[in-house]
Amino acid sequence: MLVAAGQACPGLAQETKSGAGLLGGATSISETHGDWVVNCQVVKGEKLCLMSQQQFSRENANQRLLAMELQAAGPDGTAGTLALPFGLRFPNGVILAVDDVAFGQKLAFETCYVVGCLVRLQFDAASLEKLEKGTSLTISAIAAETDQPIKFGISLKGFSRALQRLRSLLQP
Repeated sequence: MLVAAGQACPGLAQETKSGAGLLGGATSISETHGDWVVNCQVVKGEKLCLMSQQQFSRENANQRLLAMELQAAGPDGTAGTLALPFGLRFPNGVILAVDDVAFGQKLAFETCYVVGCLVRLQFDAASLEKLEKGTSLTISAIAAETDQPIKFGISLKGFSRALQRLRSLLQP
């Protein structure tokens, strides 16, 4: 996960100050909601919670193709990071679509680390509503070597439940 790489990628892991402790005194939890995973842990008395999805190569189960992580940002939004593989044309950025309907502006690549090339994400309430109602998120980019379009798909199965759970875990 990208937060696990937070040591190598400053700024990826951000603590959310919402009171210490999880239900039953647990110091960490990990739950699966459809194709999304919600992780929450207590670090130095503060909760660090996120929802994520990772996809791996069919040929090599140890090779991650992409990862998306989101954290709560304010009462109605989320912020996060999308990690995509190397070999994409940086200047072209990426375009997101829910169920093949583009939404939002073109997003720029920020940098590349060992985990992949990173795109910062920010979703407001309207964008989250589209994601919650959708079935798939498509990320469109351009392959650097061939100049051909390339698409990555992220399942939205369980997205709404994971988002609700993420928000509930951050309640005091």
